[in-house]
Amino acid sequence: MKDTSDIGKVTEKGEAHWIEWVTAIVSTLIVAGVLGWVGWRAVSEEKVPPAFRIEITERMPVEGGYRIRFDVSNSANRTAAAVVVRGEVMDGDAAIEQADVTFDYVPAQSKASGAILFAREPRQDQIRLRTISFTDP
Repeated sequence: MKDTSDIGKVTEKGEAHWIEWVTAIVSTLIVAGVLGWVGWRAVSEEKVPPAFRIEITERMPVEGGYRIRFDVSNSANRTAAAVVVRGEVMDGDAAIEQADVTFDYVPAQSKASGAILFAREPRQDQIRLRTISFTDP
């Protein structure tokens, strides 16, 4: 009868192979570098309040009205929450129709997209989009 007591047992040398040491050192350097960079940016970067820019990306008639799609970008290094964008159809200096849309977040140095629906078709020079409020998350 055959002795099966050694089946499934793994034996290892006591010392690590050189490639394991190189991998451990390189991994440690990468992790330390990333943590150092993130820590340095967190301490040294000036906190700039959110700064918004709105760009209209599409105008399209839809059933029951007119849709204006837009991007709102935040060029600052702080995220803004509950960002309210107001769209207005203007007749001279008077707003004849207005609608608001609220974005949960507009991340720092990023953008978010949305749309506002109007009942009447605005001309190019009649639309005013602006950010009216935000909160700090």
